[in-house]
Amino acid sequence: MPTPAFFPRLFTPLALGPFEIRNRIASTGHQTFLAENNQPGDALVAYHEARARGGAGLIITEAARFHESAFAAPLELRLVADSAIPAYARLAKAVQDQGARIIGQLSHSGRVSHRMREGHRGVAYAPSPVPDRRYQTVPRQMSIALIQELVSAIGAGARRYAEAGYDGVELMASHGLLFAQFLNPAVNRRSDAYGGPLENRLRFLRDSLAEVRRTTRDDMTIGLRISAEDFEADGTDPAEIQTACCLLADSGAIDYLNVTAGSMAGLGGSIHVVPPMEIASAYLAAHAGRLRAATRLPVLVAGRINQPQEAEQVLASGHADICGMTRALITDPDLPAKARTGKSDSIKACIGCNQACIGHLHKGTGISCIQSPLSGRETRFAPALADPTIRPRRVLVAGGGPAGMRAAVTAARRGHSVLLIESAPMLGGQALMAQRLPERAEFGGLITNLGAELRAANVEVRTRQRVDRALIEAETPDALILATGARPAPLEIDIEGDRSPILAVEVLQGTAHVGGRVVIADWRCDWVGLGIAAHLAAKGHHVRLAVDGLCAGQNLPTYVRDYWAGRLHALGVEVIPYTRAFGMDADTAYFTHSISGAPILIEGVDDMIVAGPYLPDTRLEDTLSGLDIHMLSAGDCLSPRTAEEAIYEGFLAGLGV
Repeated sequence: MPTPAFFPRLFTPLALGPFEIRNRIASTGHQTFLAENNQPGDALVAYHEARARGGAGLIITEAARFHESAFAAPLELRLVADSAIPAYARLAKAVQDQGARIIGQLSHSGRVSHRMREGHRGVAYAPSPVPDRRYQTVPRQMSIALIQELVSAIGAGARRYAEAGYDGVELMASHGLLFAQFLNPAVNRRSDAYGGPLENRLRFLRDSLAEVRRTTRDDMTIGLRISAEDFEADGTDPAEIQTACCLLADSGAIDYLNVTAGSMAGLGGSIHVVPPMEIASAYLAAHAGRLRAATRLPVLVAGRINQPQEAEQVLASGHADICGMTRALITDPDLPAKARTGKSDSIKACIGCNQACIGHLHKGTGISCIQSPLSGRETRFAPALADPTIRPRRVLVAGGGPAGMRAAVTAARRGHSVLLIESAPMLGGQALMAQRLPERAEFGGLITNLGAELRAANVEVRTRQRVDRALIEAETPDALILATGARPAPLEIDIEGDRSPILAVEVLQGTAHVGGRVVIADWRCDWVGLGIAAHLAAKGHHVRLAVDGLCAGQNLPTYVRDYWAGRLHALGVEVIPYTRAFGMDADTAYFTHSISGAPILIEGVDDMIVAGPYLPDTRLEDTLSGLDIHMLSAGDCLSPRTAEEAIYEGFLAGLGV
């Protein structure tokens, strides 16, 4: 077979147990919340089929619950009855027909679960009754009879995957889940055959893998997902993880390792379950390399591998054999095909924002991507995008932020002639400000990606030009999309004398002179307040962050918020929750408690910085009364929210003209 011209290691086939995968790009198991009646349905099939069609070599479908004691979320996959086999068979065939291999996960969360059912918490089970520090769950110790029942149930689940035509089965001993709990002596305090020395703590996992091997076909591969390091004070010793993997490899229990990191049992370790943009790219490669060298098994590694060149380097270093590029494939399912054919510049790169992937999961809704509204919604929108319009129109888009850019791209791809006009010198809107926050430069990739799409779609772009009624009448478009954004709301804070608060945007633009002692009045509870706090604290300012909410970053994705809670603490930023700004005099800032209304005085302050609300910019819209034109609006000019809503509504507007 000839060596691939682009990324030769990434596109070299690999034997994975008894079969071969066409390249080294994998979509690892991740909960999508696209299940229908706890089984694969149209939405989940279309989602994975799109990534297989885009060229991924391996699709690992999300963890299916194999026993009633593991049931938790209403939208999870379950594999507890033979009646589910046809639904899984349909998913397997859709992926395999596109040339990819498919492996199914089986998992049990043990103590790491709310186990919410019908509004109340159910009983969680674990090796020992050791509370977890994330969900505040106190589990019930599993009996030996229940352990043996779970082993049989795992075998039955694996058999169902086999009968559905899957290529393999993967058990999850990662992220502090049940198998990991048995391996961890801080959690497994049993004194019977399943506790004590490592050989005993490994027994449940070893028996389960043997049952999977017994109940599946000879041509299937058996894998294990495992956290090389928990990043928790009471996590399993990485040396013991390595020893456990070597014992399993030497006995032939597994054919490959899927290496990740982190633990869902603690707030710190959970950040590594889906590491945000603040975490370095491919940061787990060396961890995987140690397990690869020790076990001599094929190793898959995940963890912020978002670009083909990063994956190629991981393979070249010898740290892994396969790269999990899950979020990269959520953003751009066609990444493998583009990289293989030398079109890497057209890849829409994941920016690690966590907002619509794991962020949607934490909100209890189906997966998507802030940059790619089609992801997770293939059955709803793919047909409209696939068929060009039969009535091409002239479309004018007013505003070149994320909403306007996405609207313009979408309309152009449907076959319309599109003119995008932005009053500022550059496209990007508020995303240009967001990328200036500490450790948030990657957010600017959103604008880079949209810019490339505009060029590919042949959208006419004008900057430094303001849209008004006269311009619209002169251009005579058939349709108008308003994406004019938002502007800061008037401040309602009393300041003594001729002083005034500093707006957050002025700090980001570098136009404000900020004193040494500052308080940030954070109404937004998002990136802005905590980002400015970190920025100023790193420069030596004394910073207090007064949040009009429960905590700093209340409106951010969970793992991102928790990361920044740690960063602010390390920087010495004092966070004061439940505070509402009222006023300021010479050196004292006045707040009221958001609940009790009691006064809160913050003394020794040189400046107050306000991260306040924005209002929809409807100035253009207000001048267009009576204009006979098809008109749509998208993004912050409807209501100021986030880039996700702006891009989604821009997408809808582009489809709707």
